[in-house]
Amino acid sequence: QVQLVESGGGLVQSGGSLRLSCAAPRRTFSSYVMAWFRQTPGKEREFVARISWNGGNTQYSDSVKGRFTISRDNAKNTAYLQMNSLKPEDTAVYYCAAGSRLTSTERQYDYWGRGTQVTVSS
Repeated sequence: QVQLVESGGGLVQSGGSLRLSCAAPRRTFSSYVMAWFRQTPGKEREFVARISWNGGNTQYSDSVKGRFTISRDNAKNTAYLQMNSLKPEDTAVYYCAAGSRLTSTERQYDYWGRGTQVTVSS
C-alpha cells in the first residue's frame, strides 16, 4: 500500500502561482510513475501531468502545457506540481496518483491521495 499526501493548495488570484507537493513515505517511491489529476464538481477527474520514474519523461494536458511543471525528488519521496499563470478555470481539487505505467489514463493508476483544493479567483 502506498499512502500519498498532497499539500500546497489554497486560494490565489488569477495570474498567480502555487506549488503542490505529494509526499509518499515509502522507500519504493522511485519505482512509481507519479501523476496529477484534477476534478471539479459534476465533472470527471481529468489528467493534468505525469512524470516517469527518474523524472526524464513528462507529459502534460494541453490545458496546462507551458504553465505547469511536474517534477520529483526521489531522495525526498516527493512529487511536485508547480503551477504558474493560474486561471479561474484551474480551480479544482488536485489529486496525486502513483502507478507502474507511463500513462495519462486515470484507471491505470493504483494509488491516490485525498486531494487538495486549489481555488483561483478572477
